[in-house]
Amino acid sequence: MKLMTLATGLILAAGAAFADPVEGTWKTQPGDDGAFGIVTISTCGSEICGVLGQGYDASGNKIASPNIGRQMIWAMKPQGGGAYKGGKIWAPDRDKTYNSKMTLNGNQLKVEGCVLGICRGQTWTRVK
Repeated sequence: MKLMTLATGLILAAGAAFADPVEGTWKTQPGDDGAFGIVTISTCGSEICGVLGQGYDASGNKIASPNIGRQMIWAMKPQGGGAYKGGKIWAPDRDKTYNSKMTLNGNQLKVEGCVLGICRGQTWTRVK
């Protein structure tokens, strides 16, 4: 029984050790319309992806939206040192998909995207 408990503990510790540091819940900056969202970032195989969990209006009130649960980030590849690139990001305020890269610095995530040479970015804050 002790061996089984030890094995389970090691497996759980190993899973936590391999978690990517960008994984978690992030608050976006307000978009063009003042609305912001909560995005959950996780690993999807060897890549990073993110899903819009909830949207809020400029006053901080929850908004109902068909975009809740929609994938916002996909195919992002860790580069090491807090850098991620090669992925896509969808911006709900403009309903556009951008080629994207991200840079993690503590509890701040700089998200940048470009389409047809036009680039924009935001700095997201870790919620948990």
